Amino acid sequence: MHLHILGICGTFMGGIAALARESGHRVTGCDANVYPPMSDQLRALGIDLVEGWDPSQLEDPAIRGADCFVVGNVVTRGNPLMEAILNQGLPYDSGPRWIAEHVLRGRAVIAVAGTHGKTTTTSILSWILDACGAAPGFLVGGVPGGFGVSARLGTGAAFVIEADEYDTAFFDKRSKFVHYRPRIAILNNLEYDHADIFPDLAAIETQFHHLVRTVPSSGRLIVDGSSEAIDRVLARGCWTPVERIGGEHADSSSNGADHKTPRQGRWQARVLNELAEATAIEVRLDGDVVGHCDLPLAGAHNRANLLAAVAAARALGIAPAAALEAAGRFPGVRRRLETRGTVARVTVIDDFAHHPTAIEQTIDGLCARIHDGGRVLAVLEPRSNTMKLGTMSARLPASLARADRVFCYSKGLGWNVAQALEPLGDKAQTFEDLAALVATVVAQSRPGDRILVMSNGGFGGVHEKLLAALQDRASAAS
Repeated sequence: MHLHILGICGTFMGGIAALARESGHRVTGCDANVYPPMSDQLRALGIDLVEGWDPSQLEDPAIRGADCFVVGNVVTRGNPLMEAILNQGLPYDSGPRWIAEHVLRGRAVIAVAGTHGKTTTTSILSWILDACGAAPGFLVGGVPGGFGVSARLGTGAAFVIEADEYDTAFFDKRSKFVHYRPRIAILNNLEYDHADIFPDLAAIETQFHHLVRTVPSSGRLIVDGSSEAIDRVLARGCWTPVERIGGEHADSSSNGADHKTPRQGRWQARVLNELAEATAIEVRLDGDVVGHCDLPLAGAHNRANLLAAVAAARALGIAPAAALEAAGRFPGVRRRLETRGTVARVTVIDDFAHHPTAIEQTIDGLCARIHDGGRVLAVLEPRSNTMKLGTMSARLPASLARADRVFCYSKGLGWNVAQALEPLGDKAQTFEDLAALVATVVAQSRPGDRILVMSNGGFGGVHEKLLAALQDRASAAS
């Protein structure tokens, strides 16, 4: 089969391209911008790429006659290439449906859903299964350490997929994850996000309800035990045994149903020691100690991610002690508290956090690992669609409160960032000029500081700019 993938340079669609190529299909693709590192990864797989949406590519001998045009959700009506595909009656499909039909069918699918932590949990679970000999397939919305790729078929029965609630395609407005038909579903947490497509939290809960309806009674739901939103989702109907991560919520009944939500256990983690490089934790299931782990990842949110992964591994037959031992060797995920460099004892750290909850959790996790008196200088780009709309602006000050200094890049936003950050007083500054932001951050930094950069985009290469400016300052001082 020859696939031509529209929007191929996105992480999800690029992962589909890699899986299709590994399956033996011929793959070509296009995107608005074709640039490294994704373009290099795809070309290394033998995938020809076209930049832009010009309909003339349909006549390119390398593309003409494709069996299916796989359409990413970046593509909208009015896109000139898509309009040509529709007008010519060419076969097309969405990425989620294609992968469900051609990769996930017949596999034991573990879908990792939730507002936060999907990439990390998917990566930890894939790592655990691989370390324990299960040879899983996976598709991650990032690059998990130890694998070097975001997707692979695997030779085992299990396939772990990051299950996004974002819409499937312009012609299918359901969430991506309804296509995956998982045997095990992780619902890490649930709160309002994606303000560009969801009017409110209730609309997102409906999509999660649709996901829950697809999980078989012989499968497993692993859910955040402290989320009232997830409780409401389960109250709408649940036919699958449920395990909870932390929290103390009672069982919920389905609306009008004569059954209770089936329960199998409650997972909890107790911190024994917090060091700079790892957190020593004790893990309990229904109050009984089932293992210990020196977790390399920082923060309570990552302990919850770990518990969800261990619970899913147990549902697949892997003992918690073995899973925890493997997790202690997990090398992390790119862009999740990833150290990008240190100059004169000032460290630049990259993180994908872009929602107020994730921002707060990331800062809390980093602060817990600092034992040398160093400060946290938070550098934020509100880049997600939700943040651009200003939907979460009132929550920003509280989410940034533990940072010692806050520097926010406000270019292109339609709301007043400086006004929103006024509760932080003098410790917050906003910038529309990236060079000025870099210069100010470096000028205010001192040895022992951690510069925490948070964005879900490239942020204009700010990490390299900060490191270069720090090096220039160090060289001038020597």
